[in-house]
Parts: sequence; structure tokens; C-alpha cells
Amino acid sequence: MTTNTGHPEATTAVPKKQTTRRLLRYALTAKGTFIAAIVALSIGVGAELASPFIAKTMIDDHVMGIEDPYYETEAAGEGTVAYQDGHYKRGNRFAEGEARGEEVHVLQVGRGFVFVDEAIPVVEGDRSFESGTLTIQTAGGTVSYPAERLSKEELFRFYEPEIPGIMKLILLYLLFLAISIAMEFGKTYWLQSSANRVIQRLRLDLYAHIQRLPVNFFDNLPAGKVVSRITNDTEAVKELFIAVLSNFTTGIVYITGIYIALFILDPRLAAVSLFVVPLIILWIYLYRKIATQYNTVIRSRLSELNAIINESIQGMSIIRVFRREKQTRDEFEELNGDYMKHQNKMLNLNSLTSHNLVNVLRNLSFTVVIWFFGTSTIDGAASIISLGALYAFVDILGRLFQPITGMMNQLAALDSAMVSAGRVFELLDEPGENVTDGGMKRYRGDVAFKDVSFAYKKDYVLKNISFEAKQGQTVALVGHTGSGKSSIINLLFRFYDPQKGTITIDGQSVLDLPKQHIRQHMGIVLQDPYLFTGTIASNVSLGDERISRERVNEALREVGADKILADLPGGFDEPVVEKGSTLSAGQRQLISFARALAFDPAILILDEATANIDTETESLIQTALNVLKKGRTTFVIAHRLSTIRSADQILVLHRGEIVERGDHDELMAYGGRYFQMYQLQQGGGDSITPVTGKPESGFEARPAFGGANAD
Repeated sequence: MTTNTGHPEATTAVPKKQTTRRLLRYALTAKGTFIAAIVALSIGVGAELASPFIAKTMIDDHVMGIEDPYYETEAAGEGTVAYQDGHYKRGNRFAEGEARGEEVHVLQVGRGFVFVDEAIPVVEGDRSFESGTLTIQTAGGTVSYPAERLSKEELFRFYEPEIPGIMKLILLYLLFLAISIAMEFGKTYWLQSSANRVIQRLRLDLYAHIQRLPVNFFDNLPAGKVVSRITNDTEAVKELFIAVLSNFTTGIVYITGIYIALFILDPRLAAVSLFVVPLIILWIYLYRKIATQYNTVIRSRLSELNAIINESIQGMSIIRVFRREKQTRDEFEELNGDYMKHQNKMLNLNSLTSHNLVNVLRNLSFTVVIWFFGTSTIDGAASIISLGALYAFVDILGRLFQPITGMMNQLAALDSAMVSAGRVFELLDEPGENVTDGGMKRYRGDVAFKDVSFAYKKDYVLKNISFEAKQGQTVALVGHTGSGKSSIINLLFRFYDPQKGTITIDGQSVLDLPKQHIRQHMGIVLQDPYLFTGTIASNVSLGDERISRERVNEALREVGADKILADLPGGFDEPVVEKGSTLSAGQRQLISFARALAFDPAILILDEATANIDTETESLIQTALNVLKKGRTTFVIAHRLSTIRSADQILVLHRGEIVERGDHDELMAYGGRYFQMYQLQQGGGDSITPVTGKPESGFEARPAFGGANAD
């Protein structure tokens, strides 16, 4: 085994801007739910940010509002306070035109409150109370007033009228809290459902595109890496829409709402705190610049790990037979170690740039705001804001860093998802084959190759191949490994197209026919037939609605499969695991024959169809072959020459050339390469002289095929 690190994963990188635009186009496929999520998010943010304003009102109007002027009133009523022999009411609770008595004050001194039975022009300043005298020290001097200390019961009387207002504010807070919770549910549900829909669409597009990729693409990219693109990379993109998009959308809306609230409270302090925004943008830019380098390697190594695991599982028997466990483990460990090394680099980067930087920004912002507030107040440039407004401002400013933390914590997932999205779009950008809807009438199956030359890369592996195969004829392709047999079949299926010459079916060039239409009337039976997970019947029909269950049963009976499969507990509904590993080679082969017969192809290809069959089963297979070949143009690739004695035409290939052609008797009479091969297989090869030259007259020599991919 060799390490998978040498496999090319991509041809060109998709630019970040292009990746972002294409992700946005996919997001727009679920724009309705995305818009609903953003609306719910905005409402939720507004409801959540209402709580500091409620707290401000509660503090300024009710808790600290007790220090507003009170006036004596004649009668008790709503909002009045009974103290000693009089009744008092706050100034803002008098109705228009209602008579007011003497002004009084309730002021806090230390941890207690005092009652002052007269008007106080200035209540701000340092207060002290001693021996029935309230002293207030202000910038203009010191003033004193006679006062009485209030007991807890007396103080509660002044607070009692505030309780209804406080209760209303509490209920309002609970209402906004309920709205916030409901909107959070709606936002999460709509964002995740729309993300799931987008990823479903992306995976469908990716899988559909894989079906259109040419066969040679899979020669260069291992199956494990393709699987990694469809599963791991799309899952990372899913996290982009669910976690990253959710956090960033929430963060942007939340930060916008917070700054609106800050400007409502105090425009000057809010403007000072705006310095946080450019720092966040710079932070994200620098982080992604470094993280992209690490994530590119991480996603690539994860893909390579999948590839080597897939290869190891597929070849586990070979690994154990040749005792390559240690080498395979070492290769895996090398990839795994490199993967872990770059994961640790990302871990270090995240550790340095997550909560630590958020805390630095938080402390810096509070320091700048407090410094500016203190400086402007001392210099007399601004009046002191109320205690409630200051509390609300600090509360909202503190909330600013919750969405920032959420956004920063998702930076690693954001960059990983963008790298994965780029890899997905690289695969989607691979040129695919056009898919044509509909079909074409079943053609006769007259095949002609005329001066066909073909190269997989640089060297031609088929050279000037010419032959004809008529409907109902069987054409056998024989030759040593690498002679070009399988390449002829690849051209016939249009897995590849020739560089020179023409291939026609019923006189029409295959280049003028859609590939799907050509393959619609072709069938193939491989040496090691591939069975899918399901049942025997489903492996015959392959889920094609045109093939009824009756046709499936008939096809199985016609190839004689009912005789071999009769002992299975489920009969034709017997479960089949991946690759049909629980069935014998003969059983799998008969199912493959029945599949080909059920689809009724005009052209049938048999690729070493009897190579792995025991002698007893082979007679049954030969009977099935005779059923299959009736009325069809059949191409047989065979190494066991005894199985093609009845072929109408045998083409002997050598290094991409047709060196001999004819039926079995003609080729045996000629005594050339075919004769030698046949004698060797019959056990008489010790005295055979190798054939090295071109065929003698009567047999056309045709240049053909060579190279590693030829057979």
C-alpha cells in the first residue's frame, strides 16, 4: 500500500469572495424562513434590551423618585402618604388644578432616611444628619435644615404608593421576557430548519453532480475523499448556517440594538464606546487570515484520513495476508499526527483570541467610558446623568460583550466552514457530462469502429482499430493484460471518446447521441458483479419502475437462477448486504445475468463473466449466456478461450493492435497468436514457439492499445 497523501484533491481553489456569494445564493433558496428568523431575532433583541430601560424607570421614578418634592394635601386618597398629623403627595401625582400645600422632602442620608418639613432648593451634595439637623455640603457652600429620622414603618408609608408602579413594571418586564423567549425559539427553529433545507439542497446538488462527473475523474480522486466532500465538508457548511450564521446574525442585530439603546440613553458616552466596532472587525480579519491556513490543512488531512480508512477496509484481506498491518498503521498515524498538529495550532490560536481578548475589550471599554464620564463631569462640560440612566448604560454596555463572545467563539467554525465550502464548490466546478432527459428507441445494435485511436494521457493505447459487429453476432476480444480489450468497451460506453476515428451504432456516430441514450440500451456483466444493499429482486430491477416484479422473476428463471437461489430462506426477496458478500460467486453472477436480461439491452458486454465460476455452475451460466445473447450484439472479454469457441468473430489484440481476426476454427487453422494462447490453456504450451511478428496475409493487423489503463 502507498500513502494517500499523494492524491490530488482539487485543481483550483475557489476564491473566498466567490465562496461567500455562492453560499449566499444557496441561503436565498430558504430566504422566507431566514427572513422570519431575522424578524424574530430583532423582536427578541428589542424585548431583551427593554429590561434595562424598565430598570432605569424603576430606579429613577420609584426607588430614587422618593426624593422628589412632596406637598401637603388636605385629604387622604390614592397616592397620598399619612405622616404624623398630615397627608402628603409627590408633586408629579397631583391632578391639574389640584391645590398644593407646603413643600416637604424625604432624603436618604447614609443607610437611613430623614423627613424635612420645608422646601430645599438643592438636594445634591454630601449629606449628614446629627441631633435633628440635616447638613448638605454643595459646591456653593453648606446648608442646614431641621429634620426627623424616619423609622422603617414610616419610610414604608412613603414607598407604599410606589408599589403599584413597580408591580406594573415587573409585569411589563415579565411580558418582554416571555416575548424574548418565544422569539428565541422562533429564531432558533427557523434558522436551523432553513439551514437544514439549504444543506439538503447542497448535498443533493453535490451528489447529482458526482453522477455527472466523467469516469476519469474518479481515477484521480479516491472514493474516501469524495465521500469526505459529501459528508464531512457539507456537515461543516451546515454548522456555518446553524451555529455560525445564528451567532453572527444574532451578534450583529444585538450589537446594533445595543448601540441604538446606548445613543438613546446618552449620545456622548455611546459615541465614545463605538471604538469597540473597528477593533472587532480588525480582530476577525487577522484571525481568519491565520486560521484559514490551518483549516485548509485540517480539512485536507481529514479527507485523506477518510480515503486511507476506506482503502484499508476495502483491502483488509490483502493487508492481513501480506502482513502489512504495521505499514498501514504507520501511514495512518502519520496523517493523524499531522491532523492533530494543525488542530493544536488552531487550539492555541483560539485560546489566545477568545475570552482573553473579549475581557480586554470589556475592561478597556468600561475604562474609557468611565474616564470620559468623569472628565466631562469634573470639567463641567456635561451634567451628571441620573443613577437609573447610569445603571442602564453600564448594564447595556456589559451586554455588548455577550454577542461579541458568541461571535468570537464561532470564528473557528466560520473559517473551517468557509474552507469546507470552498472544497465543496471545487467539486461542483469540476466539468461534468450533460444529462439529457428522456430516451431513444431501442436501436438494432450494429456497431462499427473505423480507424479508432485513443490515449488516456499521452501515449496511444488503441491505434487504428477497425471492425464491425452486427445485431445478433458475438464478438470476442482476447489478448494479454494491457492489450486494449477493456479500452474498446470504455469507448463503446462513451466513458471516454477517441482522439481519432469514428464509432457508429446503426450507422450513426456515437458523438451525435447523448451518452445516457446510448447506455440506455446497453448491458454489462462483470467478472466480479457488484450487488447493492437490498434484496435479490431489487438488485435485478435496480429500482427501475419500468421493470415489474413479474419481469424480475421471469428474468431470474430464464437464466436458471431459481435453481441455485431456491434454497435461500427469502427466495428472490432474500436480503443482500453490501457487494453481496453473503452469496457465492455463482449466485452473484446469475443475479447479474438476470439484471442484464431484465433491462433487455441491444448491446451486451460480458467482461470475464465466467472467470470466477466453478465447473458445475459454469454449465448453468453457459445456458444463461445463450439466453442472454439471443438477438443482441454481444461483446465478450475472455481469458478462458474455451468459453468463446462459438463466437462469430474473435479479435486478437496485442499492444493495442488487432493482430488476428476470425472465428475459432479459422484462427486455430492459422496457427498464430490465438492458436498459441489456446494451446497454452489446454496444457500443451511446453513446445509452443512464441509468436513475435505481424500476422501473415489473410489476417489484418490493427494498431491498438497500450499503457497501464489499457486492459
